[in-house]
Amino acid sequence: MPDTAAETNDFLEPLGERAFDQLFREAHTTRRWSDRPVPDALLRRAYDLAKMAPTSGNSQPLRILFVRSPEAKARLKPCLSPDNVEQTMAAPVTAIFAMDLEFYEHLPRLYPSEDARSWFAGKPEAIQGNAELGSALQAGYFILAARGLGLACGPMGGFGRHKTDETFFLHTDWGKTWRSRFLCNLGYPGPDGIRPRDPRFSFDEACRIE
Repeated sequence: MPDTAAETNDFLEPLGERAFDQLFREAHTTRRWSDRPVPDALLRRAYDLAKMAPTSGNSQPLRILFVRSPEAKARLKPCLSPDNVEQTMAAPVTAIFAMDLEFYEHLPRLYPSEDARSWFAGKPEAIQGNAELGSALQAGYFILAARGLGLACGPMGGFGRHKTDETFFLHTDWGKTWRSRFLCNLGYPGPDGIRPRDPRFSFDEACRIE
């Protein structure tokens, strides 16, 4: 019997520095885009990675609407803040990251080991808190997955959430309980698409160990 964790080969091997460069150090918010298309298969691959994010009770509240057609882009345009119109109209795809406020109805299938639906049903604060946290975690994973697959990302919050929900979700059979969180343009950078990185807090400025 092995008597150390190392002997059981249970430790995960760290990624190489090139992977960290692509996911973090060399990844910038993109605002200028090439016209190179993003295929459906790549969006599916990114989601299939992002769905592995941890969520309470495996609740998976993230929902994504990928806006790509000229018609859908035209519907999104009035929802955008003026400063975000040009970059969003030029992006091959814009993901509307949303949360499903009835995520708990799926818990009997997603978390069958416990009555997890009862944790949320009829509890608006618990529903809202879990939907916000879980969808944010999954959306962050999606951005990392997209970067890992070679896509550039331009996440942004400058848009009208209520107008976006009314335009894309509330009148549909599938999105009546979806509420938008933030947008993320996806594609490949064009010339001058990436600005110099702004400063980041150091560990000692942002963290404490007790």
